[in-house]
Amino acid sequence: MRHAPRPVVVQVCVIAAVLILVGAASHLADLAQHGLRPYAWAPTWLNLYWTALSVLDPLAALLLLGGMRRGLDLVCAILITDLVANWYAVYGIQHSSLAAEPGLQRLTAFALLVPAAAPLLRRHLPGRP
Repeated sequence: MRHAPRPVVVQVCVIAAVLILVGAASHLADLAQHGLRPYAWAPTWLNLYWTALSVLDPLAALLLLGGMRRGLDLVCAILITDLVANWYAVYGIQHSSLAAEPGLQRLTAFALLVPAAAPLLRRHLPGRP
């Protein structure tokens, strides 16, 4: 990736942005259908975090599509915190497991891949090192 052609870096950023926008659409749909507390089973702080992603996800995608390092950094921060929040919800609140939650499986894979690729992608994006 260090010497990756620019089109490869662009494709990876576009794919990550599209997947972040899929998450944004999910959060926006929940917000539109159920208001600021779409998950009655979850504590208020968790509901507010997921509702905040309705704004943060599109912002991160927009910055990433603009080729900005800040966008990549925000995507990584969102993925890591969202993964922690979802794992807490699944294990700590719902007492479920990774095997029973395909959405958590997909989020875990995405949240591991993007931050792992981030250092390689960052050097191709303009901004402060």
